Amino acid sequence: MIEQAAPQQMETRNALLAIGVAGLVGAALDLLQACILAGHDIILVITYGLVGERALKGGFSNYALGVLLHVIISLIFATFYYAVSRKLRFMTEYWFVCGLCFGAAVHLVMMLFVLPWSALHQYDPITIRGMRYGLLIHMIVFGLPVAYGIRRFAK
Repeated sequence: MIEQAAPQQMETRNALLAIGVAGLVGAALDLLQACILAGHDIILVITYGLVGERALKGGFSNYALGVLLHVIISLIFATFYYAVSRKLRFMTEYWFVCGLCFGAAVHLVMMLFVLPWSALHQYDPITIRGMRYGLLIHMIVFGLPVAYGIRRFAK
């Protein structure tokens, strides 16, 4: 019985490591590029999506909540990639192409579902130029790190 439990514990540990590393690296790179392109107040926009106008007051707690929400969303997406890659093995074999596609899909889900359903309600219309940049950025700074992290750490 102990012999059967050990491989399952190792597999669970590998899954948590892969999801954690992939999600955290993807979150950090994505948040870094957002802060570089839009300024550090972009973190308050993330908080605004949950709490509304109160987020614009700033303060440590609103910044911390924005970072926490961003990390949670990134970990959810990394968990999804991990779960699907267990069934579709080519996602870890061809991680580069799959990571680019995954990053594009994440951007589309965020723009078409998450933002409109949040308290932010996506004020600005989606432009072709903005969609192109968003897709390209998320393909590189989120999709690739998540795909590589899952490939590297999940056994």
